Amino acid sequence: MQPGKQSGIRRVTSWQLVGAQLRHFRRLAGLTQAALAEQAGVGEDTIASIEQGRRALQLDMAIQLDELLDTKGTLRVAVEKIPRKERYQALVKDFVQYEQNAVSLLWYESQLVPGLLQTESYARFVFGCTYPPLEEEEIEKRVTDRLDRQKILERKPRPILHFILEESILHTQLGDPEVMREQLLHLRRCMDLPFVTIQIMPRSTPRHAGLSGPLILLETPDHDGLAYIDGQLRGELYDEPADVSALMQRYGMLRSQALTVAESTRLLDALLDALLGETCPAQHTPVPQPSTGSSPATATVTAEPASKSPPTPPPSTSATPR
Repeated sequence: MQPGKQSGIRRVTSWQLVGAQLRHFRRLAGLTQAALAEQAGVGEDTIASIEQGRRALQLDMAIQLDELLDTKGTLRVAVEKIPRKERYQALVKDFVQYEQNAVSLLWYESQLVPGLLQTESYARFVFGCTYPPLEEEEIEKRVTDRLDRQKILERKPRPILHFILEESILHTQLGDPEVMREQLLHLRRCMDLPFVTIQIMPRSTPRHAGLSGPLILLETPDHDGLAYIDGQLRGELYDEPADVSALMQRYGMLRSQALTVAESTRLLDALLDALLGETCPAQHTPVPQPSTGSSPATATVTAEPASKSPPTPPPSTSATPR
């Protein structure tokens, strides 16, 4: 084969084979993609993506589809036998699904409040900073999708969520001062949730294990470890045990370098005291539960104008789980 020439052989993935099985069984049952999607309670595009092998068929859905199509566990067995190296696909939409089902999640951020903790107005401003600029309709769609991900905060059984945020994130001025004031109050409320832990990485630290950038680690219901690394245009998902272990060690070092939970709470309280001009009321204020089309953090806050601080340019963003 000449250099630069393709062999002409198109590799068929295990997910394409599973998708072909699903398409075959659906047609035998006399159902359209739309009809099966309605019965399964998912979008038609989800069924189409699975049949084309572009989206992984999750085990719980495989079991559901086996029942709907009377395939006697065929799809469940097929999914269970997928080779480990093909089990996880590095697609944002798939990562979000893993995130929603995670037993535990560890998240380090250097520039932005993590997506699961963002308020609606903060998320809208972040997507408004994307370049090339997004159309208003696309911004609203991404905001809605981001807020929908926050349903993990009301999921049962509760996930264990741990976040490490750079202190500079708390001082960044994004848009109107009310945007950051509302966001900081929401972070403080989240600190009181028993399954959420937030630590702050101080701006002055002699050593820092997170200089390579943000990272997310999660444990699946099957107790597999996954790691997600964000990029400018796309993210990358890692499932090799050696890779996940290395990133887990890095996260462990970050935890030891960050302020303790108590110190982080006092730091945020002091910042809110300065912003609000009064004792921080967040300690005893419950986090509002999310509802369709609104953030769990959109409770109205009445406060004095924020004190002035040097503006920081907004961060660049990409269409990622952040």
